Amino acid sequence: MAPSSGLDRMPVVRELPDFPRDSGNWLERAVFNHRLFVTLACLVATLVLGFFATRVSLNASFEKMIPVGHPYIQNYLQNRSELRGMGNTLRVVVENENGDIFDARYLEALKHINDDLFLTQGVDRAWVKSLWTPATRWTEVTEEGFQGGPVMPDNFDGKSASVEKLRTNVARAGLVGSIVANDFKSSAIVAPLLDGGKDGRLDYWRLSREIESQIRDKYERGLAPDGKPWGVKVHVIGFAKIIGDLLDGLLQVMMYFGAATVIAGLLLYGYTRCVRSTAMVLACSLVAVLWQVGLVRLVRLELDPYSMLVPFLVFAIGVSHGAQKMNGIMQDIGRGTHRLVAARYTFRRLFLAGVTALMADAVGFAVLMLIPIPVIRELALTASIGVAVLIFTNLLLLPVLLSYVGVSPAAAERSLKVEREQAAGQGGRFWSLLDNFAAKRSWALAAVLGSLALAVGGFAVSLQLQVGDLDPGAPELRPDSRYNRDNAFVTKNYSLSSDLFAVIVKTPKEGCLKYDTLAHVDRLAWELQQLPEVRATQGLQDVVRQITAGSFEGNPKWLTISRNQDVLNYGAQQATVNNPELFNTECSVMPLVAYLSDHKAETLQKVLAVVENFVKDHPTDPAVVQILPAAGSAGIEAATNIVVHQANRTMLLYVYAAVIALCFLTFRSWRAVLVAVIPLVVTSILCEALMVWLGIGVKVATLPVIALGVGIGVDYALYLLSVQLAGQRRGLTLARAYGDAVMFTGRVVALVGVTLAAGVITWAFSPIKFQADMGILLTFMFVWNMVGALVLIPALSHFLLNDRHFQRAAIAESSGADRFLAVAERGG
Repeated sequence: MAPSSGLDRMPVVRELPDFPRDSGNWLERAVFNHRLFVTLACLVATLVLGFFATRVSLNASFEKMIPVGHPYIQNYLQNRSELRGMGNTLRVVVENENGDIFDARYLEALKHINDDLFLTQGVDRAWVKSLWTPATRWTEVTEEGFQGGPVMPDNFDGKSASVEKLRTNVARAGLVGSIVANDFKSSAIVAPLLDGGKDGRLDYWRLSREIESQIRDKYERGLAPDGKPWGVKVHVIGFAKIIGDLLDGLLQVMMYFGAATVIAGLLLYGYTRCVRSTAMVLACSLVAVLWQVGLVRLVRLELDPYSMLVPFLVFAIGVSHGAQKMNGIMQDIGRGTHRLVAARYTFRRLFLAGVTALMADAVGFAVLMLIPIPVIRELALTASIGVAVLIFTNLLLLPVLLSYVGVSPAAAERSLKVEREQAAGQGGRFWSLLDNFAAKRSWALAAVLGSLALAVGGFAVSLQLQVGDLDPGAPELRPDSRYNRDNAFVTKNYSLSSDLFAVIVKTPKEGCLKYDTLAHVDRLAWELQQLPEVRATQGLQDVVRQITAGSFEGNPKWLTISRNQDVLNYGAQQATVNNPELFNTECSVMPLVAYLSDHKAETLQKVLAVVENFVKDHPTDPAVVQILPAAGSAGIEAATNIVVHQANRTMLLYVYAAVIALCFLTFRSWRAVLVAVIPLVVTSILCEALMVWLGIGVKVATLPVIALGVGIGVDYALYLLSVQLAGQRRGLTLARAYGDAVMFTGRVVALVGVTLAAGVITWAFSPIKFQADMGILLTFMFVWNMVGALVLIPALSHFLLNDRHFQRAAIAESSGADRFLAVAERGG
């Protein structure tokens, strides 16, 4: 995109009547000859879309966060109805602050919390499990055979006898480490979630707020019927709570949008010293955001914690492009041109280049559509809408508004003065130093070698970049967030963690009770248990083994999987009483659950590798038994990591292919393409190294960052190279052509880089960690792309686009013209 260069100056037109209304292309005439209509149409669109913007909703979806097309995820989705609790599950842990769980007051509070959670919309009530649910049962072997019943005694009255009976039942049921904490000071309520609501989806924001108000606040701060505090502390973990906390954090993020607006306004005013033009640029950029959000509502999309970042980017991009239009109009007005004519001249020079630059921005967004994760595709669609809107608000509406209000005389005079000083070589030491990278071989070589060294060092570091989570808890949130504190408490006090990796075992009807099936699954469980990261495994084979031993008076030699089918059938019959979640009603689907120490990327890779190697080394007849990964929170995340790893390189390949094609169409020179793209490649490599240094893994939240940085960063090359190449093609030397490019676009390029960086650096203070990470990474890419454009473009041009190259091109064109004339003279 080439802002006003001054190299092809228009005639000075001081009086509006002297300017022909029918000049310019059809679009210019349609816009500026009907300015009032365009302004009113945009006003009406703003009012209508503003109305719809107020109705946009914030929500998220479990399925949108996972790659639903991956075979492992398909395995889970196809068997989800048979695997309760293996996907989206909420875990509420109630801690007694004044003792252990065997306390009547604590148990009364637990009962009320259990009932409130049971009645919460979105909870799969049939599978809720706690000390108070009838499905939580105990079993023991006596001389008369098996005996059992609910862990919570019938007619529990809170007296010491009932409490002691509960203590005994907890020990009988083996709940310590799963439902009951190892130190007996807390117990858990496990609540699987299902889709709900009018649109068939769970409202995570509502659910999270109900958990906070109706459970946490009610029992931590509220009073019991006797007027005394309940004396409990509530810890809540699970995907639904993570999303709820993220949505809550978005409300705080809105004030950073205001901060970004103020910062951008100050930067623009510092550059122009003109209040009216600065206000117009900010207003048009905010209108773009309003249109974008309204259109998101019209196409029935929602804003989620990931796409919520897009309006920030659209605003920053809008301000940067608006600055280009404002700069061109200001320069022409400073030379004495009427504000309407100046707006038309600027439109004439910059509209096509502006559309090209926005196409480059759109490339970074559009490539994200190729990633088979719904939440990223929706982010890409939301961003594409925003880029399309900028064509109308910042390329059409802004010049029209500036044709009405113009710029202040002082600002126009200052702009002309700065331009003259730059032309006279008095534009500042920094800007004159940049010319050395084009003119002096030593400077160019130093810049190229320095960039090469940075790229090589960054590449070596980037090899350590991992896919997935690198920290325990929820990396999307701050380490000291309430959720991560709750997760740390649960991890510390419970043996069976919330990080479940489930392998789906499928058989024909009644096939899960066959000896060969149980023995096969038991071998896989044993191999998983050899990993230090696996705390324990649980499956039907474990329960059948225990029931078999119990059937023979608890003799440990019978603690095995019997080959007698009748014994196995009896074991399954007893298992349906206490552990119905271990297989479905037809006994054709059963999970083998591995409880992991954490869900870090390395842990998931090891567990998944064990399962995949086992399936490979122990092949089975699919008609008899199938071992299918993966379910459970950790299993789903492992499959997501696979897709993210594949998409990361694919995305970079496509985004660079698209940017290269766009640059080639713009410059029509492979040398210019290299000059434009190499700085982007260096920045991408350094960004990955920065991720390693900051401990950020590649996951759904961070995957779009590099694509966005490349798509937006190529604008800088379009700004500078278009002016530089135009000068060289007119016969100017490289040094002079680049000097003119810096003169007329260098300051604006710097302004654009700083404006984009200022628009996203405010995210670094967000309570949502992944937003803070994205803010830091995007700021780094915007600044380094700007520095690379100002330093590397002249340095690379010294070797690839030097004067000798253009002289040879001119000679070739001249020779071609001579041959054509000779043939014509001969009548050929």
